[in-house]
Amino acid sequence: MTHFDTIIIGAGPAGMMAAIAASFYGQSTLLLEKNRRLGKKLAGTGGGRCNVTNNGTLEDLLAGIPGNGRFLYSVFSQFDNHDIIHFFEDNGVKLKVEDHGRVFPTTDRSQTIIKALEMKMLDLGVDIRTGTEVLSVKKIDQTFQIKTAEQTFTSHKVIVTTGGKAYPSTGSTGFGHDIARHFKLAVTDIEAAESPLLTDFPHKALQGISLDDVTLHYDKHVITHDLLFTHFGLSGPAALRLSSFVKGGETAYLDVLPQVSQEDLAMLLEKEREKSLKNVLKTLVPERLAEFFADGYPLKVKQLSPKESKQLIATIKGLPIPITGKMSLAKSFVTKGGVDLKEINPKTLESKKVSGLHFAGEVLDINAHTGGFNITYCLCTGWVAGIQPIPLS
Repeated sequence: MTHFDTIIIGAGPAGMMAAIAASFYGQSTLLLEKNRRLGKKLAGTGGGRCNVTNNGTLEDLLAGIPGNGRFLYSVFSQFDNHDIIHFFEDNGVKLKVEDHGRVFPTTDRSQTIIKALEMKMLDLGVDIRTGTEVLSVKKIDQTFQIKTAEQTFTSHKVIVTTGGKAYPSTGSTGFGHDIARHFKLAVTDIEAAESPLLTDFPHKALQGISLDDVTLHYDKHVITHDLLFTHFGLSGPAALRLSSFVKGGETAYLDVLPQVSQEDLAMLLEKEREKSLKNVLKTLVPERLAEFFADGYPLKVKQLSPKESKQLIATIKGLPIPITGKMSLAKSFVTKGGVDLKEINPKTLESKKVSGLHFAGEVLDINAHTGGFNITYCLCTGWVAGIQPIPLS
């Protein structure tokens, strides 16, 4: 068979969920994936454990999707994070909730999620073809022609779920943006998001130190989450989240003790004035960070001048970190930019210009934080694109 009601290009979370939805609603469905296996990028998410969604409220969801999250109001009214949880539980996957509302399979294996999606597709009769790269997509009259190296398939509905350009080693090459441009749809500028930050900072002294629930802020963006100092700068959720708002050339400020006020710190120093400064700071932060903050100050707390004490507290509560840039798309988790949302109907995810042509997942100009938010909007947009009826020819 070379004609299908619906053809989906790309078998990430959006593509697999789109295939499930389309076939659930009775459409003959073909899923094409150029990689040899399904969900290659999904397999590496959450450190290989697959942070499949977040169990927060709608407002939590939208806050976790800084790049055009408001566009998804209509999508989430049809299928949201709680529907994702029910979907996997109904299909035999046990889930657990960890800090910050992150939802994982209890197996701690991303293959559990990928296998559940694959089995559901097979149950519903989806024709899955891996190792099959799409070379071109055209539309002649009311029929799409999808050409691969081996053959040409036709359909009346196409869903493009090819991902963005981050982590090209997983197959995300921007091909979906090329399809959009072929049909004269606008594509916004592409850059890295959820990217580790490169900083002009003494990396060696702090490399390997990880901090829980610190506050990193730049301009009006204030992010409280975990942070990791690396050989090149900053990583961990706080840095990844801030990367959506910086390009390089900015100065961010790090509060390593957001739960302790400046007044409380001043009182602590006064109370412990007979002790060594480093030992007092060690009770608050990791030893190497305590040494870093104490460097250049007198050995004993009581030897600090009022000016030095004020300066030290200000540094602990707002350490300036000059940002020089961020990692390349090849080493970033998420693509910022994509198919311009002005081109897309928010209720159906169909192109406003081309009937039957839908886009879902990271190929769209939407970007979200780590913590389950990216996979959430990919699964939800996939479902909504999949359930749309085939255009009447």
